[in-house]
Amino acid sequence: MSIKIRPLGDRVIISPIEPKEVVKGGIIIPDSAKEKPMQGKVVAAGPGAVNKKGERLPMDVKEGDTVLYGKYSGTEIKLEDEKYIIMHQEEILGIIE
Repeated sequence: MSIKIRPLGDRVIISPIEPKEVVKGGIIIPDSAKEKPMQGKVVAAGPGAVNKKGERLPMDVKEGDTVLYGKYSGTEIKLEDEKYIIMHQEEILGIIE
């Protein structure tokens, strides 16, 4: 997957993973009642933040990692009909291994 945007500093671009529709007891949950996805794949990562001494801090996440993030984290963007979320690395809750 190649996108035409490069994140700066400690920002990452995440492609949200839509949750699979689960039907229990024959009840279909409408799209409006589903929660936003809180899992996604990192498609691009910046070079890392710079500390007060001017040293570059390494990123904890890399392209291809599947991560968990807060429900209202980051900013949604749309590029070429694809939805992405751009956020600071510190907003990521964890990496799924």
